[in-house]
Amino acid sequence: MNDDRAIGDGTRAVRAGLPDPVKYEPTLPGPVFAAHFHLPGEPTGPYTYGRDENPTWTHLERAIGELEAPGESVETVTFASGMAAISAVLFSQLKAGEAVVLPDDGYQALPLLRERLEAYGVEVRTAPTGGDAQLDVLAGARLLWIETPSNPGLDVCDVRRLVREAHAAGALVAVDNTLATPLGQRPLELGADFSVASDTKGMTGHGDILLGHVTTGDPGLAADVRRWRKVVGAIPGPMEAWLAHRSLATLQLRVDRQCATALELAKALEGRDEVTGLRHPGLADDPSHPIASRQMRRFGSVVSFVLPDRDRAERFLDGLRLVDDATSFGGVRSTAERRGRWGGDAVPDGFVRFSVGAEDPEDLIADVLRALDAAAR
Repeated sequence: MNDDRAIGDGTRAVRAGLPDPVKYEPTLPGPVFAAHFHLPGEPTGPYTYGRDENPTWTHLERAIGELEAPGESVETVTFASGMAAISAVLFSQLKAGEAVVLPDDGYQALPLLRERLEAYGVEVRTAPTGGDAQLDVLAGARLLWIETPSNPGLDVCDVRRLVREAHAAGALVAVDNTLATPLGQRPLELGADFSVASDTKGMTGHGDILLGHVTTGDPGLAADVRRWRKVVGAIPGPMEAWLAHRSLATLQLRVDRQCATALELAKALEGRDEVTGLRHPGLADDPSHPIASRQMRRFGSVVSFVLPDRDRAERFLDGLRLVDDATSFGGVRSTAERRGRWGGDAVPDGFVRFSVGAEDPEDLIADVLRALDAAAR
């Protein structure tokens, strides 16, 4: 695709990563299922073995790169899951004796990564996302890992500021952009070295694919990440990669609907006495809104709030008719869960993470308000 910064997000999403047209060939070629390729003579071509490269990955990786950094030269590496993508950055860039700064309010699996990193001799420091608190423990670190908005608390940090300070201190910066997607926020444009995401969530949006990616503008860093994928074999399946590319075509349609409805839902919840701790970066009075409005183009599909206790939250979730009680977020079908059921997140027992889908806003909001009323009885 000949990218043009002036085209809209929808046009870019629909056209991203498509190969040049060939007469009588499909516009998006089907998945290539191959462990090996014809390889006479010296291996000078792009495809040699299925763990290294695959044409279906190539199309998807180009598409994601065009969304992450329109008009720029970047490389994307896709993975079998978001955790595989996260691990690839951390373990390809860190070695014994170095330090990494992680958010202490980020994704639930980060403590598991901390255990592994420390076992390999890497010093792990943590601080909250809000207030750019990670800067307080940055000195001497090799890598700063940012998650903004944070999951599940939806705090936001100033990416430009953190990148500026980290680079001045000699540290690389990776941003977990899962919640925002490239249509909501472009970390590389904000100066980050890596943009990382679990594409299981909003990027593919249908709750039926496990996938992740890493995008960077530095060829050396991309080579490090790609080498890690080869060594550990955390490769995406061709069918998953093809389905993901197909799903990207509706990204703008899905994200615009979901983000708009999420803001409407958040505003509807503002008037409920039983709801406390309401967070959504799009709310004008949300603590994160001033920073989010400077660096985000869309505010995301997730709303979080607290009900009085565990039982009240469980009754609310049980009373929903248009919302699945399920983990994950970013899908076309709304989901919600009492996040404390997993342990590991520092949230109250009544904390609810609500992921807004593509349902009609009036239907979804009516269902939520009805379930809140029923839970109060």
